[in-house]
Amino acid sequence: MKSILIITLLSLFLISMKSDKPAYCLFNDKGKPTSYQTLLEEAAKADIVMFGELHNVSICHWLQLELTKDLYQLKGKKLILGAEMFETDNQLLINEYLSGSIKEKNFETEVKLWPNYKTDYKPLLNFAKDSSLHFIATNVPRRYASMVNKSGFEALDNLDQEAYRLIADRPIAFDPELGCYKNMLKEMGESEHVSQTITMAQALKDATMAQSILRNWTAGSTFLHFNGTYHSDNYEGIVWYLKKSAPTLRILTISTVEQTDPVKLSEDQEGKGDYIIVIPEAMSRTY
Repeated sequence: MKSILIITLLSLFLISMKSDKPAYCLFNDKGKPTSYQTLLEEAAKADIVMFGELHNVSICHWLQLELTKDLYQLKGKKLILGAEMFETDNQLLINEYLSGSIKEKNFETEVKLWPNYKTDYKPLLNFAKDSSLHFIATNVPRRYASMVNKSGFEALDNLDQEAYRLIADRPIAFDPELGCYKNMLKEMGESEHVSQTITMAQALKDATMAQSILRNWTAGSTFLHFNGTYHSDNYEGIVWYLKKSAPTLRILTISTVEQTDPVKLSEDQEGKGDYIIVIPEAMSRTY
């Protein structure tokens, strides 16, 4: 009788969600519906939270800012922010902007910004500024990723010593059998222009972001990192490097997927992260 009641209540919940046309639905790694409050409480306990986004989907960026605000209420100055969207050689500019040493106009002129910076990432950076939080540029400078894309990891061997402060320590650990890298090659298709060096460049980004996070995380704090969901889905990419270097850290991952119907998670999406945000395919885009 109890099981029948639970099934009935769940059915009513799903029906009501469907009729309400939700902007997003949230599930755990097993595909069971869960709540934002549960996610928030678990995120506050984690050492590192990887928020995997779809770069051009508006609701992702709204949720990122809401989670940042709510974690700040729980963690205060023990919250650290960081993002794929900023490269390590721009850290000084970010620090100067956050401290008020340089004007917004100068910052935005000199730093490398993504096209959707003003709508999607500026609110996060400004929250850090207003709240006196650290914001870490974690990604490898794109020129080094381009070098590896062309010639493999050996392209990094003759850089100036100053450059090595901006990238992950060498030799770069690399497992070409990881699903994220194998799938990348598969999605790009077989051709003479597609080689393993493309995935090496991706690995360089992942390794550098992981090391940037670890260099700036402190015990008792929560590092909230924003990145494309592909960089942390299935506990691979950045997460693989984090676990390799610091296996005891509590890492919570958030994955974002799109579905025609967001109310029920597709089986093939289960396990992509500890929490999975499902967004309607018709959601508005920022570009």
